[in-house]
Amino acid sequence: MATSTRLYGEWAETYDEDFVARSGYVVYRRVVDALLQHREQINGPVFDIGCGTGIVGAVLRDNGVEIVDGIDISQPMLGEAKKKQTVRGDAVFRHLVAADLTQRVDIPDNRYAGLISAGTFTHGHLGPEPLDEIWRVANIGAWCAIGVRTTHYLAAGFGEKLAVDVREGTISEPNLIEVHMYSPGVGDEEHADDKVFIVVCQVLR
Repeated sequence: MATSTRLYGEWAETYDEDFVARSGYVVYRRVVDALLQHREQINGPVFDIGCGTGIVGAVLRDNGVEIVDGIDISQPMLGEAKKKQTVRGDAVFRHLVAADLTQRVDIPDNRYAGLISAGTFTHGHLGPEPLDEIWRVANIGAWCAIGVRTTHYLAAGFGEKLAVDVREGTISEPNLIEVHMYSPGVGDEEHADDKVFIVVCQVLR
């Protein structure tokens, strides 16, 4: 984790251009699309988990989500997110929090009507352990769209963790949407076929 935090800190100022644009990284838009399918039922703020430079939050705001807060472990990434503006020129984020999701974060229970994560689990930085903390800050009925790289999902035990949470009544049965991480024919051929499961569910308690 310390190595990846340092890497993203060094990369923050050029991340959008160096990685997002040049690699054809599009999965974040697919994750946003998955959450927006339930836009009419999200009556409150959305929490962008592992918000990075704010590319997810910007798309959410430009598609009608009025309030977005973000959390990330990298302060330089959050510095870039703070600069992000909507097409109307407003700040994308209401609040930004620097925190480690493997620890309890200083956010009250039942705060968010929507949860989204397009990078934290997509790149394999964290296993399923932070999911309890993520569910904690969600309202009952909150919709969630969380991207997890397919290989990481299988290897790290996400399916087993989600099954436990369903049995315990914490979340609804998740819908897994499989998508490509990158646009075809763009970027590194080695990762051209990388795929992601978008976990879509509701928090029930």
